[in-house]
Amino acid sequence: MFTAVDIITTKRNGHALTSEQITWMVNAYTAGEVSDEQFAALAMAIYFQGLNDNEIFALTTAMLNSGVTLNFSDLGKPTADKHSTGGVGDKITLPLTPLVASFGVAVPQLSGRGLGHTGGTLDKLESIPGFTVDLTEAHIRNQLRTVGGVICAATGQLAPADKKIYALRDVTATVDSMPLIASSIMSKKLAEGTDTLVLDVKTGTGAFMQDQDAARQLAEKMVWLGKEYGVATTAVLTRMDTPLGSTVGNAIEVEETLEVLAGGGPDDVVELTLTLAQHMLAGAGIDADPAEHLANGKAMDAWRAMVAAQFGDPDAPLPTAPHEHTVVAPETGVLTRMDARAVGEAAWRLGAGRQFQGQPVQATAGIRLHAKPGDRITTGQPLMTLYTETEDRIPAAQELLESALEVAETFRTPDLIIDVID
Repeated sequence: MFTAVDIITTKRNGHALTSEQITWMVNAYTAGEVSDEQFAALAMAIYFQGLNDNEIFALTTAMLNSGVTLNFSDLGKPTADKHSTGGVGDKITLPLTPLVASFGVAVPQLSGRGLGHTGGTLDKLESIPGFTVDLTEAHIRNQLRTVGGVICAATGQLAPADKKIYALRDVTATVDSMPLIASSIMSKKLAEGTDTLVLDVKTGTGAFMQDQDAARQLAEKMVWLGKEYGVATTAVLTRMDTPLGSTVGNAIEVEETLEVLAGGGPDDVVELTLTLAQHMLAGAGIDADPAEHLANGKAMDAWRAMVAAQFGDPDAPLPTAPHEHTVVAPETGVLTRMDARAVGEAAWRLGAGRQFQGQPVQATAGIRLHAKPGDRITTGQPLMTLYTETEDRIPAAQELLESALEVAETFRTPDLIIDVID
């Protein structure tokens, strides 16, 4: 018989927990038999003492097995999934899902909402008139079979232990623990039952893991976990010091997605979309150049079919904001810095994001970037356009952006993709 106090004490003192102890603690907490205070104490002990590989595996397994797991082996096609650790302007899931689906791969992209400075995929898609993200498992399965791609909310039955534990970590300063992050992400993604998983692990000022070495360690641990479960897993380590693409928000990021699917769009968004698509296709056993389906319209066809299958209107105009404001260049030179976190927080202040779960967001709020680091600019040149439905939000966003920009004489744009870990 285990007790919560004994388990907390063991980890507090720096000793390894057995898989049985971890499983008991997770199950008891999920069932309400262990208090928030006790599990918070364990999370803090893990934060300081860490977990070894056996403990990480046991924690992931316990959270994975706390709910239902999906299985799409009956679809008759390979399945591939992608996860991003979150960034600013990160709309990659939107063009990536239909692009990979257009090659005959089932892509069950169960996504989340934005919180703080990072945007949410579901919030972006809900700016499309009629688009529905809350789907039944039967609908998801049928859409994967007929359309190939689906982007929707995860059911509460997937890894419910993780949902409860994450909510506790969020209010007890134990979010940024590598073992807890790895187990949290992988328990949810493994529950989705895909054959192939590609992880976009971001590092930099706008990323959750700002330190590159820490981000690499997280990527390596998640790849290891995936392969231990028999899932072909690859991690792409990417830079997130500058927002991705030219838009940060909801409807305007969908607008940019359509540009990419039409064969255009910002270079960095296209590069990352194609890189992740290449790894997803390779994991699914398909030898193809994903750029071909951006050029010939097949990815756009898959997007339109996906939107329609989720009750959206692919031909409906996207909503636009009633208020806008232009931020201009303070001096002449080369733009050397556009801090991703500051831009993300400014978009949040404009109404594009939320401070707490359940808070509504503005579909039209956001920021359009007219220049990126490496571009030569002149005094008074438009750098950004701010959009909002609430005009009095603009000054607070402007204040944040004043320290986000730097101008110098020369600048070398760093590579977007740092490394691939497989």
